Amino acid sequence: MTAQNAGRSIQQRLLPAVLFLKACADALLAVPDLNAVWENGLIKKDGIHIGFVVSLKGGGIMLPAIHDVDKKSLDEIMASLNDLIPRARALKLRSSELSDSTITMTYLGEGGADKVFGIIYPPQVAIIGIGDMLKETIFADGKEQEHTFAYVTLAGDHRATDGLTGSKFLAAFNKLLQNPETL
Repeated sequence: MTAQNAGRSIQQRLLPAVLFLKACADALLAVPDLNAVWENGLIKKDGIHIGFVVSLKGGGIMLPAIHDVDKKSLDEIMASLNDLIPRARALKLRSSELSDSTITMTYLGEGGADKVFGIIYPPQVAIIGIGDMLKETIFADGKEQEHTFAYVTLAGDHRATDGLTGSKFLAAFNKLLQNPETL
């Protein structure tokens, strides 16, 4: 994240959610079985439209879709978030922004909880949950190093997917986040 934000003003800096969304989209390109809906059977989708959970000030959530995330740059994803989040909180989203997500991501940000276990939003077949960013000290190459990480969970509809597919997706997601400069 630091490399992507180097030289940017505070207003132009990317949030961690942007990297998570892009890594999710790219992981879905590698494991397309989770980019689907269940409507009397599995229907794989071509467009990667990620539903992003937005908490509302008075309680509850909205789930706007960020369309074609795989085709967007990090800056375009950030612009989408900057557009959708305030409109979601003002309850001013278009119906198309609420109805065509192919997968959901919930990211707690700095909410204080280190894990989140999401509930699948039908007809989608999966939801990714990302907890708060944590720091821990590890020992590598004989040196003490600070390491930043987040717990990532995945829930899948077992009518449409299985643990092996979920494991492949999470491995691809992790690999992408280990090399954020490639996003």
